[in-house]
Amino acid sequence: MSLIEQFQGAAADGTDLTAVYAEQSDANVAFALVFPGDDLPRFVHWGRPIADPATVVNLYDALRPQRVSGGLDDTSWPSVLPTQAESWIGAPRFEVRRDGVELHCRFAVEAVTAGTVDDDSQPTPTVIVEAADREQGVGIVWTCQLDASGLIRQKLEVANLGDGNLEIGRIELGFPVPSDAVEILTTTGHHLRERHPQRQPLTIGRFEKLSMTGRPDFDASLLLSAGEPGFGFERGDVYSVHVGWSGNSVLSAERTPYTQGLIGGGEILLGGEITLANGDAAYATPWVYGSYGNGLNEVAARFHAYLRNVHRVARRALGIADKPRPVILNTWEAVYFDQNYDTLTALADKAAAAGVERFVVDDGWFGSRRDDTSGLGDWQIAQDVWPDGDKSLRALADYVHGKGMEFGLWFEPEMVNPDSDMYRAYPDWVLRPTPGRLPMQGRTQQVVDLTNPDAYAYVYGCMDRLVGELGIDYIKWDHNKLVTEAVSPRTGRPAVHAQTLAVYRIFRDLKTAHPGLEIESCSSGGGRVDLGILELADRIWVSDCVDPLERVEIQRYTSLLVPPFMMGEHVGASPAHSTQRATSQELRMAMAFFGHMGVEWNLLKESDADVAKLGEWIAEFKKHREWFAVDTCVHADCADPAVRVDGMVKPDRSAAFYRFTQVTTSATYPAAPIRLPGLDPDATYRIQPLWLDLDLAALGIANGQSPLGWWTEDGVLLTGRALATYGLRPPSLHPAQSVLFTAIQQ
Repeated sequence: MSLIEQFQGAAADGTDLTAVYAEQSDANVAFALVFPGDDLPRFVHWGRPIADPATVVNLYDALRPQRVSGGLDDTSWPSVLPTQAESWIGAPRFEVRRDGVELHCRFAVEAVTAGTVDDDSQPTPTVIVEAADREQGVGIVWTCQLDASGLIRQKLEVANLGDGNLEIGRIELGFPVPSDAVEILTTTGHHLRERHPQRQPLTIGRFEKLSMTGRPDFDASLLLSAGEPGFGFERGDVYSVHVGWSGNSVLSAERTPYTQGLIGGGEILLGGEITLANGDAAYATPWVYGSYGNGLNEVAARFHAYLRNVHRVARRALGIADKPRPVILNTWEAVYFDQNYDTLTALADKAAAAGVERFVVDDGWFGSRRDDTSGLGDWQIAQDVWPDGDKSLRALADYVHGKGMEFGLWFEPEMVNPDSDMYRAYPDWVLRPTPGRLPMQGRTQQVVDLTNPDAYAYVYGCMDRLVGELGIDYIKWDHNKLVTEAVSPRTGRPAVHAQTLAVYRIFRDLKTAHPGLEIESCSSGGGRVDLGILELADRIWVSDCVDPLERVEIQRYTSLLVPPFMMGEHVGASPAHSTQRATSQELRMAMAFFGHMGVEWNLLKESDADVAKLGEWIAEFKKHREWFAVDTCVHADCADPAVRVDGMVKPDRSAAFYRFTQVTTSATYPAAPIRLPGLDPDATYRIQPLWLDLDLAALGIANGQSPLGWWTEDGVLLTGRALATYGLRPPSLHPAQSVLFTAIQQ
C-alpha cells in the first residue's frame, strides 16, 4: 500500500513549515521532507514507516542545527540541492555558468506537487518541486519518487530563464544519513577482477568514486553504502546510493565539521558538453537511487524488485510473453576467431544434446576480422569464412533454429578498427580531441561517434538488416574500449552525454523493430553495469573471467544491484582461460547455477562423461530457474573468511536453495557452523543436499575420517530461527569446492 500526505506547521522561530510524508508499507520504507518557508526541502526521515506521520513536521525543530561560533548565521543543514546560499561549504554540488561566469544560486520554491502517480499499475508517491533563482535566470524542477520496491529516486531538471548561454557543470543529488552511519562500503576492481569490496570509515572530508571512461568501468562501485559500523548482508542499518547512468559519473560520501553524512552522486559533464540558450529544452540529470535496509540483502532486494517490474512492463508493452531464461552456449572461449560452419554445427549438436537453448556466435564473423586488429565496424558477413550457399552464416542460423535453439550474434556497435573499410571511408565518424589526432587506442580500436546521424544510421541499419535476414533472436553487445578524449568532430564538443543517449536509443529502436529480440550488455565483461543500461538490456555479462573462484566475489557483489536472473554465469573450461587455475566441474557448475546459466566451453574437446554431467546440471537448473527469476537473493555473513554461503529464497519462504563454498582452508577444522538467512523463523525446514551423483570423495566429504553426518538424502529437520541463529555444520570440503543444498518447509 502506498501513501503520501502533506502537513502544515510552524517552527519555533515562526517559520512556516510544510511537510510531505511518503510511504510504501509493503516495502516497509518511508521518507519525509520538510519545506521551511520558500527554501528547498530537506530530508528529515528515511527508513521504516512512522506510526504518526503528522509528527514529521516537528522534525524541523528537532533536527535543525544550532548556530555555532565562527560560522555563518545559519549552520549548514543541507537541502536536497545544497549551495553556499544556504551555508553549504562542502564540495560544490550545483555548478552552472553564464557565458563562462560561475553563478551562485539561491533557489526559492514556487510550486510543490505531491501525490500518487499510477506508474504501470504500481501507485508511486511522487513529489515535484519547482523553484527558481529569478535574479540569475536559473530554474529547476526536482522530482522525487518512492517506488513500490522501496527505492527512492530523485532527479533534477535545469532550465535557462535568462539572457546568454547557461553552461551546466557538475550536479550531485544526495541523501543525508544518520549520524551513526560512519562506515562506507564500495567496490573496486579491474578487468577479470571486477567488484571486490573495500571498507573505510566515513571521516570528516569527502570520499568519491569517479567513472570517467564513458562507462561505469571495472572499478566502478555499483553502490556506495553507508551504515552503522560492522553492517553486513544480514545486519545493521545501511543506506546505499546508485547513479542510473552509463556515461561519466560520480558517487560520493561527505561529512563536514557541521554536518552528518551526505551520500549521493550524479553525472559528470565536461566543459561545453551541455550549454542551454534561453528557450532550449531543460537538461535532466540521471536518476539517483537510494535504498535503505537492515543489511545489504534488503538493500539489494529493492533493486532486484525494481528491475523485475521494469522488464515486466517493457515486455508487456511490446506484447512479449514471459519465458524462462534460456541456457546459453557462447562460442568465444570455445573457438575464439577460428570460426567455420563444420566446427560450429558440430558444437551446436553437442550443445543441444546437453540441453542448451540459445547458441551465440561471438566475434569474428564479419569483414576482415580474423583477430582483434582489423575489420571492426564492417558489419557485413565475411564471405571467406561464411560463403554464400549451404555453409553460410544464414545456413548456420537455420541449423541452430532447426535444433530447437535460439540464434545469437556478437556485435560491438560503438567501436571501429582504423584498419577497416568503415574507417577508411568515414574517418570523421570517430570521437577525437582534434582533427589531426586520435585518442589513445584500446584493443586497436576507436569509438564511433553515434551522435553523428549518418554514423548512427549506418550502425543501426547494419544491425537491423542482419537481425531480419538471419532471424537473430539475441545480440551480445560488446564495448571494449575506454571512451577517452571523447569530442565529436561534428560539433567540436565533448560528447559522452549524447553518446550514451544514442546507445540507449539503438537498444530501444532495435527492440521496437524486432519484438522479442533480447540484448546482452557486455563491456569487456563487466565494464558497463548500471540501472541505465539494465533497464534496456536483458542481461549483463558479469566478467570476462569465468574462473569460478574469481566469480565467488564478483557475482556476490554484482548482485547488490543486479538480480541473478540478469547475470550471465557460465560453466567454463579447466584450467580457466583467464587465470590458468584448474577447478572441479562441480565447482564450475555450482557457481553458475543461480544466475542466467550458460556454457563458455568447447564441448567438442570434452569427454562424453563430462558433457553428460553438464547435461544433468542443466536439466536440474531448468527445474528451478523460473523460481530463481523471482527468488530473494541472500548472502550470509560468515565469520570464517574462507567460506561463502549464498542462497535463493522463494518469495513465500516455503523453500530455498543454498550454496556453500569452501574458498580456501579454514582456520577452524572442521569448518564452523554456517547460518542460513532468509527463512521463516517459525517454520520447520528439511535441509538436504541436492544429489547430482556427486563424487563425495573428490569433494572431500567424508574424507575417510568422519561420517557424512546430516549430508545424506534424509537431511535434517530444523526451524528457520535455529538455522538463522546457530546454523548447521557444513560438510568438510577440500579448498575450491562447492555444494548445493535445499531447505524445504515441512
